[in-house]
Amino acid sequence: GYAAGYYSYKWAEVLSADAFSAFEDAGLDNNKAVIETGRKFRETILALGGGKAPLEVFVQFRGREPTPDALLRHNGLIAAA
Repeated sequence: GYAAGYYSYKWAEVLSADAFSAFEDAGLDNNKAVIETGRKFRETILALGGGKAPLEVFVQFRGREPTPDALLRHNGLIAAA
């Protein structure tokens, strides 16, 4: 029911925030690094989409499994590292 739907929306937020944190890690003011991160995002998340398991695609993009840290940081629940 509702709980499962809410969980899936929250998990999507975790994935989104963690993916965006790759751009933050690259340095949002560093155009070359942002372009490279964007290329990697395009070649993994966007290109592989439904062709592979979502977790496998995410790990290929980030080099690790997703964590909720970025979402917690973006919501002000933990301090920026």
